[in-house]
Amino acid sequence: MKKLPKVSIILPFYKKISFFKKTYDSIIRQNYKFLEIIIIYDDPDKKELFRLRKIVNKNKKVKIIINKKNIGAGLSRNKAIKYATGKLIAFLDCDDIWRKNKLKNQISFMQKNNIQFSYTSYEIIDENGKKLNKVVQAYDLNYENLLRSCDIGLSTVVVERAIISKFKFPDMRTKEDFVIWLKIAKKNIKLKGINQNLCSWRKSSNSLSSSFTQKFFDAFKVYNYFEKKNIFISIFLTIRLSFNFLLKYYLKTKNRI
Repeated sequence: MKKLPKVSIILPFYKKISFFKKTYDSIIRQNYKFLEIIIIYDDPDKKELFRLRKIVNKNKKVKIIINKKNIGAGLSRNKAIKYATGKLIAFLDCDDIWRKNKLKNQISFMQKNNIQFSYTSYEIIDENGKKLNKVVQAYDLNYENLLRSCDIGLSTVVVERAIISKFKFPDMRTKEDFVIWLKIAKKNIKLKGINQNLCSWRKSSNSLSSSFTQKFFDAFKVYNYFEKKNIFISIFLTIRLSFNFLLKYYLKTKNRI
């Protein structure tokens, strides 16, 4: 039997204290115990820091890194990766929730199939934890089909540190993870989807209406600036990506549960 690899779990924190305990508890309840937890406190206001420290309660597996100023989730993840000591990196946003067997199932799958990057299916919940949509299915991706639609839930990703440390999350408000997944895919690294619902992704009540325009322009930047596509191809790809997003999250209301 292969030796179990250590996992470094990275959580950027910014004004999510009302959700953080459930997120943290979902890590502590994992039936995979060979892990460390790296929290990047990215809020210049330190009011929630005391409550956060109280929740983690001097857990020796937890490292809290405090940013002097707000630098955003992407740059915070870059910083956390430098502190990571695990062979594997797992990402989790501070309002999402993992299933108890998430790491065990995923890492076992990766070891068995010699996989360097994996992600899983996930469900969408609201601020109160109510399920909103059916599970977003995970499937194997390559560069070409990733360009069409990014269905990788960040909080489901487990990747080898040796891979992710070669890249940097850009300083963007949204789509910063999309940039990294495309760069990894271009290196012909398999993006392996595990069709198990192992995560709940929390959607804020106003997130779609307030950020859709931002996501649209950030998607254009991904294609035009980072992927070096010309302006016409970038516009086409951005519209296609947006259409696929709308199709999944607006038009499939009959699939609500």
